[in-house]
Amino acid sequence: MFASPLHNYRPTQAVRFKSVSPFLRYLNTSTLAFALVVALAVLTSIRGTGPEANCLALAKEARTEVVIDNYAFSPGILTVPIGATVTWTNHDSVPHVVASAGDQFKKSPVLKPGQRFSNVFVTAGAYSYFCSIHPRMTGKIIVK
Repeated sequence: MFASPLHNYRPTQAVRFKSVSPFLRYLNTSTLAFALVVALAVLTSIRGTGPEANCLALAKEARTEVVIDNYAFSPGILTVPIGATVTWTNHDSVPHVVASAGDQFKKSPVLKPGQRFSNVFVTAGAYSYFCSIHPRMTGKIIVK
């Protein structure tokens, strides 16, 4: 038959690799396991818990302003992501109160010129609102 290179192999013989770098000589299974755990921890902290967490984080940073001026809300209809903060700023010369139709969110105090009111929208839906002092002033926030 053919001679096999493994034919003369004896397990008691020590095998030496002369071409292996000094770094690889000290690399063993526990070192590799430790490196894997560290890499996994780093990737998990960078990635977060999923795309929903990233969207929520971005939405919390997204601050959207509704301007109150000339007895009107501008924009009249505003679409925001879940978790966004909407701020109403009174640029008018008279006071206004932002109130939601059906008490969907907390009513603002009386906003004198230059004052602001904010609300965080955490649930998807359509939120109609108006000025309780001037009921013909209306607007809508759409949360997606």
